[in-house]
Amino acid sequence: MARKIAVITGGSRGLGRNAALRLAEKHCDIIFTWRSQSAEAQAVVQEIEARGGRALALQLDVADSGGFDAFVATVQNQLGQVWQRKQFDYLLNNAGVGLHVPFAQTTEAQFDLVMHTHFRGPFFLTQKLLPLISDGGRILNVSSGLTRFSLADSSAYAAMKGGMEVLTRYQAKELACRNITVNIIAPGAIATDFSGGTVRDNSEVNQLVASQTALGRAGLPDDIGHAIAAIFSDEMGWVTGQRIEVSGGMFL
Repeated sequence: MARKIAVITGGSRGLGRNAALRLAEKHCDIIFTWRSQSAEAQAVVQEIEARGGRALALQLDVADSGGFDAFVATVQNQLGQVWQRKQFDYLLNNAGVGLHVPFAQTTEAQFDLVMHTHFRGPFFLTQKLLPLISDGGRILNVSSGLTRFSLADSSAYAAMKGGMEVLTRYQAKELACRNITVNIIAPGAIATDFSGGTVRDNSEVNQLVASQTALGRAGLPDDIGHAIAAIFSDEMGWVTGQRIEVSGGMFL
């Protein structure tokens, strides 16, 4: 059985890294992007190769659409050279930045950063990658539990994730003619280095999250990585246009 190929944005650390490793365990080769941490990216490549898979790390700033054409051309070239293929199977729009600022104090520059990273970037990058996605492929966007419940200082970030949830439904509708499914995963609070590693490193925050989560703990990267691998599995082919929250039952 031929190995699948996944393209992951922001795959050098956090949830993107975990998703890359979990997909590699499912016999999937990985093309992933990194923005500033070359050493971390190469470490992920080595981990995947040590497990018998193939991986390629490409630098990309998802907030800068000016680099998209060159990135798409590189992906196309590498698909041919490394895999002798013209298309890949899965796209995970994962790259992100955190922003915790009150609504009244959010600047235009801060707003533009989260908008370009979390909404405009995934919108146009996916659009440009469409010719390289196989018919019957999968697209998975990433949202947040913050679109369902509201916590202070997250208005701009959550608004962009809300926009991605609406976009996901439209993508699912319009790409169904190619049998491409499009869903969006919404993690709860996860213990990673995202937003300065607050959930992971601040015991009070971690305990607060645990107290408000039905399953009694904060999320771990594996919780999300395994869920992403499951959503990309053949058994999930009849699921499209859905927001899938993976939060352990946070704020039920």
